[in-house]
Amino acid sequence: MNIINIRDLNDERLSLYAKLSENQLRRYFEPEPGVFVAESPNVIERALNAGYEPLSFLVETEAIDKEAGVILEKVSKIYGKEKAEEIPVFAADFEVLKSLTGFPMVRGLLAVMRRKVLSDINIFCEGKKNIAVLYDIENPSNVGTIFRSAAALGIDGIILTKGSSDPLYRRAARVSMGTVFQIPWTIHEPDKKSVNTDDRDGLMLKLADRGFVTAAMALSDNSVNITDENFKNSEKKAIILGNEGKGLPENVIRSCNNTLKIPMFHEVDSLNVGIAAAIVFWEINENKK
Repeated sequence: MNIINIRDLNDERLSLYAKLSENQLRRYFEPEPGVFVAESPNVIERALNAGYEPLSFLVETEAIDKEAGVILEKVSKIYGKEKAEEIPVFAADFEVLKSLTGFPMVRGLLAVMRRKVLSDINIFCEGKKNIAVLYDIENPSNVGTIFRSAAALGIDGIILTKGSSDPLYRRAARVSMGTVFQIPWTIHEPDKKSVNTDDRDGLMLKLADRGFVTAAMALSDNSVNITDENFKNSEKKAIILGNEGKGLPENVIRSCNNTLKIPMFHEVDSLNVGIAAAIVFWEINENKK
């Protein structure tokens, strides 16, 4: 690999790690998809396995002979030694990297990687039976948690609204343990021409048109238990999960086929959306033991 020892913290090549915001990274190659920063050998390995292209690495010098070195060797195997030599690997000791990034690096390795083009809803829904919709879920940790649960509990794919946190944000990807690279996902572009006033962005209508029975997770007098057999026996199911504070908008709830509720005790009226997602994913998993 092309190891470059860091001597100048103002080197412009390091700005992707230290100076640009997540949104700036996302727009780096605009109008083409931009880049993201992946953190830790585990997350980076899963991104490599999923075909994401690394543009550079930032590594703690001592980690080169440990887990980070294993990942760098894998890059050579994937792209060939000659191509791998073209990918810069910036290296420095712990304190230098901490002063550069502003935080201790997880297991001594970061990578800048190119994003992929996302599928539109038509292509994305093909062949899927159980999907989750993240409707304006803003906390990256919650997004990462939901992805990890989805991967473990048999969800085929995830659709996010534009108000949701990006699954490739460093914290979301790390919390997901890299499963954001294993579960198919896309971001829904609102349909401004939707004629259904109860579905202002057109997403529920699009899902219905593709055969999905939609179920809003919400506290409502009209809700049914998550064990409801009619919903569980539906051939194609979409679980709609709402914002951490506001939940789902009323118009979205009205536009769904069902409203589901998790039974709770001791006067507790709600759960963290990440926990709620795991419970309902388990309940609808047809292959659970």
